[in-house]
Parts: sequence; structure tokens; C-alpha cells
Amino acid sequence: MTFDGQVAIVTGAGGGLGRCHALELARRGARVVVNDLGSAVDGSGASTSAAQAVVDEITAAGGSAIANGDSVATEAGGAAIVEAAKDAFGRVDILVNNAGILRDAAFKNMTADQVDAVVAVHLTGAFNVTRAVWPTMREQNYGRIIQTTSGTGLFGNFGQANYGAAKMGLVGMMHVLAIEGARNGITINAIAPIARTRMTEDIMGEAGKAMDPELVTPVVVYLAHRDCDRTAHIYSVGAGKVSRVFIGVTKGVENTELTAEAVAAAIDEIDDPRTFTIRGGPVAG
Repeated sequence: MTFDGQVAIVTGAGGGLGRCHALELARRGARVVVNDLGSAVDGSGASTSAAQAVVDEITAAGGSAIANGDSVATEAGGAAIVEAAKDAFGRVDILVNNAGILRDAAFKNMTADQVDAVVAVHLTGAFNVTRAVWPTMREQNYGRIIQTTSGTGLFGNFGQANYGAAKMGLVGMMHVLAIEGARNGITINAIAPIARTRMTEDIMGEAGKAMDPELVTPVVVYLAHRDCDRTAHIYSVGAGKVSRVFIGVTKGVENTELTAEAVAAAIDEIDDPRTFTIRGGPVAG
């Protein structure tokens, strides 16, 4: 699966998952914009050295890439990232929204600043870069976008209400853009990665030894390829295992004279997951 002639933007690509994605896309022929603000895990500070180090790896291996240090968290930064790609390579075919920070706290201790900072990078950041690249992808009637959601958003995790809210917001954004982009050949999917990175190594412990970030990248490469016809899908990826995550609706009950008491009486049937529908298609649970 090659990407000759195509251009990819990978945000947060100075290390961890983003670095792996950028290196593999470049190895397979893509010209890559390696975006990274160079901040700490909590989003503080800035440096282009991390992004440039990845670019140096790519060029040393015979690939083509440029470093970019603009922040995804601002509209101007998102536009600048896309303009850098177009100035250097003339087009954009692939966008991997990977940039992220952590500011964990139990909800009782969480501050507005901790919420705003995390949402600004994960959710607003993905919006800013995607909004900037959207006209280009529509004009060329082609595009592949990959969101980086999380099990925290999908299933929950203690101390990450801000992170979980932002990550689930990316799923809602994906579902809408999959509909809006279909007529222009744009697909958008999401991964929920489980990997040992700078953001997770302190909390993974021994389990992290099997969670190489390189084992997540193959799914990103597939979703970024021209032959991938999936859209609005979510894939949980980690340690070599790939599974689809989806939102299902149970068969439920119908009662035109519904009361609270009727809901209480039927709640087990309403909750029954054995038969459900997903995007209109019946699936046995």
C-alpha cells in the first residue's frame, strides 16, 4: 500500500504515535508535514526540535518531509499548518489529527483552565486543522482524515473528564463530516489507540511493555489509503489487536401511552443488548 504523489499532515508528530505514523507514511511514499508544537505533556512550552528530528529521520531514509511548529489550538495555527503543506508540496491528501495534551485531575478538583486547555488541543485543534484543509479536499474530490479518539471518551477513565469529553467530541465530529464529505470522496474514521507513549508511560506500568506505538500505525496507514472505503468507523487498536467500536441502539419497546412506571417495568427489555441496530443495519449482539 503506497502513497506516491500524496501529501500527509500528521499533527503531534514529534514523538510517540504521531512520529510512527509520519515515518511509515513517508516510508510508503507520502510527502509529510510533521507538525509538533514541541510542548510538554501538559501543553506548556514550545520547540520545533522534536518535529525536525522526525523530518531528519525521514530524509535520511530517502523520504520527503518538512517540520511545522504551529499550534493546532488556534484558527490561525490550523490554517498555517495546511498552508505550509500546500506551499511545500502543492496539495493535501491525508490528515491525521493526533496532537494532544493531558491535564488530569479528579472531577472534584478539576479547574476550568484544565478543561479549556485539553479541549483546545484535542477537539478545537482537530476542528481548526480539518476546517482549514476541508476546501482543498472538496476541490480535489478526495481526502482521508483520521481522528484520534480514546477509550476514555468511549468508555470512561477516572480523572480524565476533560480528556474524555474532548475525545468523544471527535467522534461526533467524525460522524457529521463522514456525511458531509461523502459526495466529495472524503472519508473520515477514528482510532482509539492503546500505546506506550510519553503521555501514557507513567500510568501503564508493566502492561505498557507490550504496547509499542508502532503496532497502532498499520491501522492509520490502512485508513489513510486510497483503497480504504470505510468511513465513520472507530477502531480500538493496541498490542497487535484491532477491533471495531460502534454505537448501537437496542430494539427497545414502543408504548404510545408511555409513563415513568412503564419505563421502570420494561427497563430490562429496553437495555437488552442482544439485538441492536447500527446505522440502520441489524446486527446480532
